[in-house]
Amino acid sequence: MSDELFESVDALLAAVSTGLPLPAERKRLRLAAGLTPAQIAAALRVNSTLVVAWEDGSAVPGPDVAPAYTRLLEGLAARFPAPEQQPAAPVAPQPQAPAQAPEQPAAQVPQPVMLDQNPDRSLLMAPAAPCVQCGQPSVYRAQGRPMHLGGFCRPAAPAPEVAAAEAQEPTQAPADQTPTASVPVRPAPTASPAPSAKTRPATTPAAARLAAPRPASPAAARWWPAVALDAAPDGGWVLDVPQIPAPAGPKLGDWFAWLGTGLPLRVERAHPMGRGGDGMVCLTAAALGQLGLPATLPTTEKALASLHTKLAKAAAAVGMEISDQTGPSFRVFRRTGSAGGPKTSLQVTVAPWLGQGDGRQQAVSALAAPLATAPGGLKDGLTLTRRYRAFTADLGAAPGATTASTAMLLLDAVRPRVEWVKDEATGEWSSHLREGALPAGDLCVPQAAGARHPLTRELLSKGEAVCEEEDYKWWARPLTEQEAGCRFAVAVDVCASYLSVTDSLRLPLGPLERVENPAWDGGKTAGLWWCDFTGTPVDELLPHPATFHGQPPTGPGWYATPTVAYMATTYGFDPATITEAYLSTHTAPLLKEWTGRIRGGYKRAYADLGLVDGQAPAEFLAAYAVHKNVGTDPVRADALVLARLYKNIYKGGIGKWADSARHLDDATWLEKIAASWSYRPEIRFHIIAAARTAAHRRLRKTLQLTGRAPFAVNVDSYLYATDHPSPLELLPVKEDGTPVPGALRLGIAPGSHKHEASIPLQAAVEAMERREHPSKLVHHYTTDGTPIGQEQTSTDSETAGTGNDDEEGGN
Repeated sequence: MSDELFESVDALLAAVSTGLPLPAERKRLRLAAGLTPAQIAAALRVNSTLVVAWEDGSAVPGPDVAPAYTRLLEGLAARFPAPEQQPAAPVAPQPQAPAQAPEQPAAQVPQPVMLDQNPDRSLLMAPAAPCVQCGQPSVYRAQGRPMHLGGFCRPAAPAPEVAAAEAQEPTQAPADQTPTASVPVRPAPTASPAPSAKTRPATTPAAARLAAPRPASPAAARWWPAVALDAAPDGGWVLDVPQIPAPAGPKLGDWFAWLGTGLPLRVERAHPMGRGGDGMVCLTAAALGQLGLPATLPTTEKALASLHTKLAKAAAAVGMEISDQTGPSFRVFRRTGSAGGPKTSLQVTVAPWLGQGDGRQQAVSALAAPLATAPGGLKDGLTLTRRYRAFTADLGAAPGATTASTAMLLLDAVRPRVEWVKDEATGEWSSHLREGALPAGDLCVPQAAGARHPLTRELLSKGEAVCEEEDYKWWARPLTEQEAGCRFAVAVDVCASYLSVTDSLRLPLGPLERVENPAWDGGKTAGLWWCDFTGTPVDELLPHPATFHGQPPTGPGWYATPTVAYMATTYGFDPATITEAYLSTHTAPLLKEWTGRIRGGYKRAYADLGLVDGQAPAEFLAAYAVHKNVGTDPVRADALVLARLYKNIYKGGIGKWADSARHLDDATWLEKIAASWSYRPEIRFHIIAAARTAAHRRLRKTLQLTGRAPFAVNVDSYLYATDHPSPLELLPVKEDGTPVPGALRLGIAPGSHKHEASIPLQAAVEAMERREHPSKLVHHYTTDGTPIGQEQTSTDSETAGTGNDDEEGGN
């Protein structure tokens, strides 16, 4: 008991010594600013659970983060002072000084009103004048008085210094100059975060997941990333976010006028120094009909040009413009100083047009198509916006054109490369790279330049070695006598193998510099090392840990830091024999925040499918066997689409570091791809090496505990010989039946394994005798060993989602 008391006293003393406000006040300030614990955690480089603990008093900030947290709270306190205390009991009114009602927050949303209209039902417009409800300029009138469309008033103007920054770059406002009343509040995601495995049922009722967004906080403005505009049978407008006002009329001009009023649509910043994004308005099929727009995108250039002219003319009538190309997705915006209203920019997506148009138009909306596809196969606007809001709530960024580009957008959103600074003399803002940011320009060294780079070709033409860190490819060995007597080949693969290593993996941020006779520091410095592993003995039943083909190397080669560290710590390789290296000038866990966002969304989506951490092996196998059976449940359908998308985003992001962009000629590729900050093959080499060696470590520990080893490996899919069509007999467990950490285990968490298929062992042996890899049979058998017909195999591959699932065994 005395120890507990001392700990409590120590915690209290720590709280006093920090000079921080009381925990309740910390929470009040965060809520007043409309910030989430995740946003504050991202700014302070801590876990969001710590922020919650600081606010409930169960923990205090450490000395390394307390000054920054204090500065944040002081800034919030200056902008959101504590309200005056109200008397506990009614007080008799004083005639000479009647009590005044508390001042209304600037961001409170007034009640909708009907705006004045012309005889043709178009909105009456007049010179901009201060709105009678919020004081911001409005070109519309209600009973002759200036007022905003639908009664929705914009937040109060930001501080002058922020306005100056936005004048320079509207989407890159400096982090330390957040507008006082326009701080976005994160919208309630379509699917709530998953409870723990101990309390969460296998499936979640749909009603709990499809609840309408919570009302906006009265203390701050409310932003939504997307809204669907639908039309009711009686001709009225219906929006799936009721807090957003509807257009005043059914005409195309009314719609553009509505878009230009400063709607609360925006993808909020994931990092204080990052960039937000334009919000999205999605039109449904009924909305298209009401606006007089075609149900399908015109296929001829003449018809498409006519549609573009019609839209541009209606937009120009209210001072708006549209992007040059009209397709399933396009931009609607108003420039600063244009007549008709405030500067604004929105993305418009037409759900029925998704998948139509030419290649360029389809490419721009490639990720929107699967997000909009309802269980019945139709492109549905309400489905799109619901999933879009869940996507942005999970990841903190909007979908890009491809999974790979989305991964890079997310990285820049959660770990911005650029920060804005103000020149105190001139008052102007300028941007520069943040400390540790990846610089642009072609920084490749020949040994790690990527397969397409001229430096690589030149080196190979001379017969010299280059770095070949890759996933395992098509490794197999002869069966042992004991394995040959088994009946099945059970295939298991790693769930989200890259996400299991990227959280704390130290990566090369700075350029690589050549070093002779480098000193080994235990793997703290990222880079490439010239090592000779030919004399280092390894486990014979496992693929070689340092080569992608799994065979022992025949001579020295270039290896990334994770491979060298594993060989040194596990097999006794002597780093003192290294004679040359290319080492990074700056090493840091670049993908920590990126991994946290994707992993959080990945786990939340799978939780809605009944797959959570901590499930017993048999329970997990049963849940995984039916997790794709979504039926008509929109929650499960949404979760399945998002889970696939998150997997393809992290896989596409890893591949993006060595982007070959085969559709570009060599000169264009060198200019646009190789010189980009996102082209860093050595980063991909480190991630691949870390994932491969982590997998080998699990295989080795399983071998040591059970004597079982895979006889074939492809990427992260492993085939074991078993007596029964189940992986349960492979799992090493403790005396109490719980899994052994660091060995083969079943589960959906990154680094755990799932059951892919059970193949009759004789079929696997015959494939190897034909010099084919048995992993090709995985999609021809179910998990109980039943053959799958060719027709069903084709159907499964077509519906397996978008992207490159095969690169990670489908997961």
